[in-house]
Amino acid sequence: MTKPITLIAPSTVFSWQWRAYFEMTKPKVVALMLLTVLVGMCLAVPGIVPLQPLIFGMMGIGLMAGAAAAFNHLIDRRIDGLMARTYNRPLPKGKVSGTKAAIFAVSIGTIGFALLYSLVNPLTAWLTFASLIGYAVVYTAYLKRATSQNIVIGGLAGAMPPLLGWTAVTNELHGHALLLVIIIFTWTPPHFWALAIHRKKEYAKVDIPMLPVTHGTEFTKTCILLYTVLLAIACLLPVLVGMCGPLYLIGSTILSCGFIYKAWQLKYQDYSGLAMKVFKFSIYHLMVLFIVLLVDHYLWVS
Repeated sequence: MTKPITLIAPSTVFSWQWRAYFEMTKPKVVALMLLTVLVGMCLAVPGIVPLQPLIFGMMGIGLMAGAAAAFNHLIDRRIDGLMARTYNRPLPKGKVSGTKAAIFAVSIGTIGFALLYSLVNPLTAWLTFASLIGYAVVYTAYLKRATSQNIVIGGLAGAMPPLLGWTAVTNELHGHALLLVIIIFTWTPPHFWALAIHRKKEYAKVDIPMLPVTHGTEFTKTCILLYTVLLAIACLLPVLVGMCGPLYLIGSTILSCGFIYKAWQLKYQDYSGLAMKVFKFSIYHLMVLFIVLLVDHYLWVS
């Protein structure tokens, strides 16, 4: 008996493809990154951000960040297929071919660069391009597989967004923007190391030398705790130079104490699943920190 042929509607196929390509841009990561871009833009000027750099800056930086994420999917497709956290990604599942992923990444990256260069300013375009290369090539293709300090060194590319927002509006580098970069640069290691503890066996399986794999879980917990203290100091820098007022001081202090407590728990009172909770807390920490920074800025201005 012949089996009936099941027809798949073109609209369904298009929906699958659209979702697969969208997933490759890591939208949640890009959304958090764009929040820091927006804060960088707002802190660069005392009043309202000019409309053109706001719109096209966010679009261009977002597209190039999505391109970097797509390159990350492309380069990591082999190890992604072996890890429980990532085996369902579009490339390991065969939803998107390597060639199509490369074309997609190059296309949106080129569009993003063109928007920034022509409608924002060349400085922001080239800095964003440097960040893309730093994340997709230097970190993903080399550092990630070469050293246990991959997150520390490669974290600079991921820390650039507030500086990009600042230059999009002012077309110049400024020390205050670099302080925001330092905050994210210091935040990145404890954020990723908490995840690496949770996924230690998977990283070991695919020969990625994350710190818990090369130096052990206890050493990594100590590093996380020390970095949260360092982060707390970094978060005070905007106050010390007069960028922020009392609202940010109070908010950042509460958030820093919370992160240090979570890290202390992980080191001395660990239990199953705590590392993942620390990882998730770190995301909320950064998001709320920059929201408080933004609110404080406009209160301080007024």
